[in-house]
Amino acid sequence: MIFLVFLASQFLASATFAEASENEAASALTSAENAIVSAYQEVLKAEEAGANVSGLLAQLSKAGEDLVSARMAFNHNPHDFDKAVSLANSSRDIAEEVQNAAVGLEKLALSEGLQHTLFTMMASVVGMALTAFGSLWVWHLLKKRRSESGFLKQIRGVVVNE
Repeated sequence: MIFLVFLASQFLASATFAEASENEAASALTSAENAIVSAYQEVLKAEEAGANVSGLLAQLSKAGEDLVSARMAFNHNPHDFDKAVSLANSSRDIAEEVQNAAVGLEKLALSEGLQHTLFTMMASVVGMALTAFGSLWVWHLLKKRRSESGFLKQIRGVVVNE
């Protein structure tokens, strides 16, 4: 009788352990999926800001591969929940690194864009000012030359003589 109780407790303990492992694997997979989606959204924001995200996309692809492998370990018989948890955690870690890097690249790209805009505005203002001053200078030179040469007198003389 004691042997049967011992055997039953061992069976229930192993079933409880397997169920906890399955729940842990399912939780790890969900966490990894959410991390990959968040990382992908941040990479898109960084790309829209003008950042070069090709390296991040390669890392995100690796995270996706690990997630697929984790899903396969979780769903196929025999279930390898430990492998599924390990791969899902690896996928989540990569996705979190990508997400952090994407946020940094987005901030950098926005900062560089702002600097470029400010430089363009300043160059435009300086260019317009130089054009205005240059035009005034040329006008002044032409006016001075015209008055020195008596150009108007010559024109008036031609018009009057005709």
